[in-house]
Amino acid sequence: MTLGMMNFVNLAHCSFAMLGGYVTVTLMNGLGWPFFATLPLAFLAAAVVSVVLERVLYRRLYRATDLDQCLLTIGIVFVSVAAAAYIYGTIQQPVRLPAYLHGSFVLMGINFAVYRLFLVGMALVITLILVASLEYTRFGAQVRAAVDNQRMARGLGINVDGAFAVTFALGSGLAGLGGALSIAIVGLDPSFAFTYLIYVLIVVSTGGLGSIGGSFAAAALLGISDVAGKYYVPQLGSFLIYLVMLGMLMWRPAGLFGKR
Repeated sequence: MTLGMMNFVNLAHCSFAMLGGYVTVTLMNGLGWPFFATLPLAFLAAAVVSVVLERVLYRRLYRATDLDQCLLTIGIVFVSVAAAAYIYGTIQQPVRLPAYLHGSFVLMGINFAVYRLFLVGMALVITLILVASLEYTRFGAQVRAAVDNQRMARGLGINVDGAFAVTFALGSGLAGLGGALSIAIVGLDPSFAFTYLIYVLIVVSTGGLGSIGGSFAAAALLGISDVAGKYYVPQLGSFLIYLVMLGMLMWRPAGLFGKR
């Protein structure tokens, strides 16, 4: 949403994901909330914080160079990591999933983990909603117009600043939701914001800027190749995902569904 559509190099994306994870952990372990009840709060917390940062900091750099955007957002990452370490310490945070999301079942001789299938389903639903919202609604048309030509969009009466703020909040809120959903598998500690940043950049660049479907396809292809590589070719370890990325970008330098 922010890097791919708004063309803003937001390296702090995983900081919002980390915030969503810590909101879920705090509500579950500190207040006894059920897992699913924490997810809307994880989304809202990341969205609200992003709106504040967008108004105060990000908006000033929409027309700045990529380097300026990188320096600002990587600074935000360092601040968020330090804040998380100060408040929660450097240990891994536990999360308790509902009993019905544990375990696995066998279908046609293949073992399926219930929670991983749940995540796949959530990804499909969110992707469909995003594509429908951006391609077939008035708001989506306004966002795409504001991204393509701000001056023309303002001349047509579109509230460009408002569209950018909502888009930024939506992207960051989804990051918070993703962080809350993922911690049961990848864990949560203050290094989260740095550890998974590279995967965000790989997915967006490989999928193609401005394409939600491209990011989804790239995430699926890279994720499957990464896990399959670790299982079938363990000697390559985590290196295979980078080989796949290089091969795809050599084949399509603008990404799978991106435009030059």
